[in-house]
Amino acid sequence: MANGIQFLIYVFVFIAGVGLAAGTENTVIPSTAQPQAWIRIGADKTNFVCEGTGQLFVPWGFNYDHDDAGRILEDYWASDWAKVTNDFRGMKNLGANVVRVPPQLFCLLKSPEQPDETNLARLGMLVRLAEANGLYLDVTGLGYYHKGEVPAYDAMDESARWKVQARYWQAVAEVCKDSPAIFCYDLMNEPIPSGDRKGDWLAGQPMGNFYFVQRLTTDMRGRTEQEVAREWIAGMSAAIRAVDQRHMITVGLACWEQPFGPGARSAFCDPKVSMALDFLSLHYYPRQGKLDDDMVLLKHYAIGKPLVIEEIFPLSADSDTTAEFIRRSRTVANGWISFFWGKTPDEYDQERDVRASFTGNWLRLFCALRGEMLGSNPAGPYLPSGPPTVPTR
Repeated sequence: MANGIQFLIYVFVFIAGVGLAAGTENTVIPSTAQPQAWIRIGADKTNFVCEGTGQLFVPWGFNYDHDDAGRILEDYWASDWAKVTNDFRGMKNLGANVVRVPPQLFCLLKSPEQPDETNLARLGMLVRLAEANGLYLDVTGLGYYHKGEVPAYDAMDESARWKVQARYWQAVAEVCKDSPAIFCYDLMNEPIPSGDRKGDWLAGQPMGNFYFVQRLTTDMRGRTEQEVAREWIAGMSAAIRAVDQRHMITVGLACWEQPFGPGARSAFCDPKVSMALDFLSLHYYPRQGKLDDDMVLLKHYAIGKPLVIEEIFPLSADSDTTAEFIRRSRTVANGWISFFWGKTPDEYDQERDVRASFTGNWLRLFCALRGEMLGSNPAGPYLPSGPPTVPTR
């Protein structure tokens, strides 16, 4: 699997089912009395540690982008909050310490100029939910799934568009700045730092009417990909740092070498481009029979910063091969995040079909790998015990 677009083809074709019981947006899990540690880059710049103790922290968890029925999180976090709380508890019970969530640009902004205070409050609830379960959030931003959804935004030039994106990140940082439960801000999912296609901001063809990859510009103006990427990272990072100077910043990258060949190289692999990033995040789907080649490509992203494999799933390889890639990648990578769609392996067992069996078996294998990959290191400084309570706020 070369990138997130291909992955989402799998999602919308194969993932179908029903959600859990409905709840209310006015319910939250109370925070635990035991505080979480803030996560930092280690002194040697090659790993993550818990601030104050120096204890090694290995990101291990799930993308929580939609449920088993294909609904994205913002489709149900208002009407079905009990499901969200159950899913977070389920991910924690499966051994996760990190959950990646992708609130869209115009989920958190009502318009290019105006924040959506209601949904920003829900983001705050999500942060408190993570705190209560001892989980850390990888907040991935700026998603824009539907072309033409906000005509004023589609019509903007690069400068105006980047200002809207900076406004989003400032709003997110205001909500998240004081919580240790934020692992990182991921500036965008698989950005394309080049383009001379006026008005064509969303790349490729829609998958189920969803676009998942965006261009950073549609007018290069004589710049290189590296120059565009560096300017954009600097702008988004400055917007965050004006509000929040503690949490880490990354970008979720597609592995361009897989679809475009060994000569292709992501502009973000240039250390000068990614200077303002705390670490790199890579979306990698290993290929059957090509583990040696995959390891060579993976090493392109070792640029003197920690590296997290932010998306991984057995799509172009079987589960055993994908697991072996994870084992071998520990010489380069510092964390791994797979996918959780609202059902546990036991729940998949009840469905008795090929898709459910495949997904459930992968979840079991991924969870079994946790002990091997993390060793004696806990999944974080805090492991809650007992079922959560869900009082009315």
